[in-house]
Amino acid sequence: MSFSQPQSAPLHSPEPSPRRAEWWQLGDRRLRLADKPLLMGILNVTPDSFSDGGKFVDPKLAIEQGLQLAADGADILDIGGESTRPYSDPVGTQQEIDRVMPVLSGLLPHLLIPVSIDTSKARVAREAVAAGARIINDVTALQGDPQMIELAAGTQTGLCVMHMRGTPQTMQDNPMYDDVVGEVFEFLCARRDALRAAGIRQDRIALDPGIGFGKTHQHNLALVKNCYRFHALGCPLLVGHSRKAFIRKLLGDQAADTGAGTVGAAIALADQGVQILRVHDVRAVRDALELYRACRPTGGRSVDPK
Repeated sequence: MSFSQPQSAPLHSPEPSPRRAEWWQLGDRRLRLADKPLLMGILNVTPDSFSDGGKFVDPKLAIEQGLQLAADGADILDIGGESTRPYSDPVGTQQEIDRVMPVLSGLLPHLLIPVSIDTSKARVAREAVAAGARIINDVTALQGDPQMIELAAGTQTGLCVMHMRGTPQTMQDNPMYDDVVGEVFEFLCARRDALRAAGIRQDRIALDPGIGFGKTHQHNLALVKNCYRFHALGCPLLVGHSRKAFIRKLLGDQAADTGAGTVGAAIALADQGVQILRVHDVRAVRDALELYRACRPTGGRSVDPK
């Protein structure tokens, strides 16, 4: 597959491209996708997530963390009750419901921002949406549960459709691609079209290339550097790069703090016009993006990086 030159609206561009999605429809609410990314704050209520597993298993602590993420500037709060880190064990539907619903119910009365449910199970999504969640974030691209597309078509929630090669239990077993950017592009295009054929409006669909999900270090870097190409699909782009292993690999230090690397990648993604960033450290990323926007040259780069 061949791609045209970037048609996105990077932070240094004065006008948005007509090819870049400018809205994300979440039921009766529409999120405007402006010239800086929306930040989706991560709230894992799991004992085994790769970065913060076990910190927010207690619903009281999870609710406090959710409120803090909102106070730090999160535009969306994403709540997940099942780890999808490499080689993680799946959990039962009822266990996942028991983890997320007390937190969701405790947060919704106090939040003005939309809440996303991070799940691949239709029953979990159904209960969360009934309680007030406005987004279904499914790492299986609505393929893991045969009832998920029907549920999505029957609601007006926003959807996040992610690329993953295999399952969390198998995805890092020697992932191979001939052209990782092209193949992920083709997959997301096909999933977008399948959802449209099921009666789901395109303006409800956000697409995620799935950094760290069935990719090697080089695959992840290729996707991060080429995210602008996915604007051609006409959907909001959501990228979850926060604290991922490729950051430590790139820094050459497996003990490195990934916070600064997450911020650096966030600026690079924002400069490609990526509309939604899924992050743990909302305040750090928000502040870095604000400073970048305030300090960048208004007409683009003033110094040749070479």
